[in-house]
Amino acid sequence: MSWLFTRALRRYVLLAGAASLVLNLMALAPSLFMLQVFDRVFASSSVETLTMLSLFVVLALAVMWVMDRLRAVTLAWAGSVLDRQLGPEVLAGLLRGSAQPGGAHNQHTLRDVGLLRNMLGGGAIMAVFDAPWLPLYLVVIYAFDPAMAALSLGGAVLLFVLVLINERLTNAPIQATTLASRNAARFIDAALRNAEVIAGMGMGRAVVARWQQHNDEVLEAQMRLSRLQAALQASVRLLRQGMQAGMVALGAWLVLRDHASPGIMVAATILLGKALQPVEQLVSGWRGLVEARAAWARLSSEPLRHDGSRVALPAPDGKLDVERLVYGLPGQRVAIIKGISFSQAAGTCLGIVGPSGSGKTTLLRLMLGIWQPQSGCVRLDGADLAKLDTDHLARYIGYLPQDVELFAGTVADNIARMGEVDSEAVVAAARQAGVHDLILRLPEGYDTRIGDAGAGLSGGQRQRIALARALYGDPRLVVLDEPNSNLDAEGESALLQALASLRERGCTVVMVGHRPSAMRAVDTLAVLRDGALDAYGPRDQILARLAQAAQGGAPAGPAAPVVNVVAAPVQKVN
Repeated sequence: MSWLFTRALRRYVLLAGAASLVLNLMALAPSLFMLQVFDRVFASSSVETLTMLSLFVVLALAVMWVMDRLRAVTLAWAGSVLDRQLGPEVLAGLLRGSAQPGGAHNQHTLRDVGLLRNMLGGGAIMAVFDAPWLPLYLVVIYAFDPAMAALSLGGAVLLFVLVLINERLTNAPIQATTLASRNAARFIDAALRNAEVIAGMGMGRAVVARWQQHNDEVLEAQMRLSRLQAALQASVRLLRQGMQAGMVALGAWLVLRDHASPGIMVAATILLGKALQPVEQLVSGWRGLVEARAAWARLSSEPLRHDGSRVALPAPDGKLDVERLVYGLPGQRVAIIKGISFSQAAGTCLGIVGPSGSGKTTLLRLMLGIWQPQSGCVRLDGADLAKLDTDHLARYIGYLPQDVELFAGTVADNIARMGEVDSEAVVAAARQAGVHDLILRLPEGYDTRIGDAGAGLSGGQRQRIALARALYGDPRLVVLDEPNSNLDAEGESALLQALASLRERGCTVVMVGHRPSAMRAVDTLAVLRDGALDAYGPRDQILARLAQAAQGGAPAGPAAPVVNVVAAPVQKVN
């Protein structure tokens, strides 16, 4: 994403740099004013000269105020633009990563964007823009007296040496502190997600004790870093003040030897303080700059979102082809899905059954394009799901996961998939899912607000509303992962009616289930065992073969490979 940074920030950085140039030129005015007052006004006793000099310095200070404000506002704009441009990309990447096995690789990318935004609006960045103008002040001091310039240059070199020492000594402690803080925050997030289990099993004391261990690591890392930074900051402050005192002493000696005037002594001392001040600010704000630099590096390494083909394909009919699908978790040698192939006609219903751990949910995630296979592909109407525009594809796919999650908002918001609410489409989806009457019985109907993860609703209510969400917008492919796991008799009856309605509309349905009642609604049945397709064919034939196997007859598989069609005789896959 580094090109996004450059494109978003270039003009703002240039404008802030130009403002810094004018600001630092105007910052010479107070020193020059002191010089003229000591060397000309006192000598001539001219009120007119003092008045003109005063007007000049007031004008210069006014320009400084304008440039200082312009620079601050420009950098704040830069932070805002950066956030607006990177925020959606980063959040999309974070969502994609969180959907993958093991969750997101970088769960703090949005915090990184916020850190950069705050850095661009903070004081440390001002020192970054002011420090490069140090040579300008040294040139002016050299014009006053070479000896004073030599002293100033020596002090500047010493300060920059301290900056380099600060860089070398504090980088590792800063990274350690940041890592410890994130580990503690991650543990808190996990504890809050499992608060019900913690409360129900009396784990609160143990969880607090474990968090205390993480927090102690954070405190120890912060204390080590604070001691180190305090020593370096005190050294820089002492050096700067010592340099100013040395400049006064050198100036006084030059005045006594008639090599300089009192005005030069005062002006050079003020200029030296102004020149060295940004360097001191850099050391004070070094931790923020290091963290911002690390955030910049992390965001630069994030891949851009790729939504597949930009050619808008027509609405799919729903024909589903799974071709030699192989998938395994990263770092594991044994595949979870082992060369599965089948073809499901549009407008039919496929049921997937198998023992726990056979790969049913993994197969659904591959069918939806949530996970990408190591080899093989899933095609919808002949198009590879991995290469389709996800925004375009989302309108034609419905998904009810095994673990139902709803968002904080109204019931209508959730059915409309958190997008703009189309009231007619929301009600139509609820009616099709058989949940319309249930919603009307809620305190405010479709406008009833629910909490995070569907707080305020029972498990069955959440599952039925999530089914309506899956059916919203007339999808052509609906994938259901154990849609009746939390349903009572009324809910299961509504589910069967919804499946019948989907078949009438010609929608392709893929459903994982354990209860035989749900399997009555499917046309085709696929049996998974150890990640392989053990049997595939018409429902009644597969159920009869499974019943025969359960009674001790011929085993259910494996036999010849299956490639397509729904109403074919029972076929099996090696």
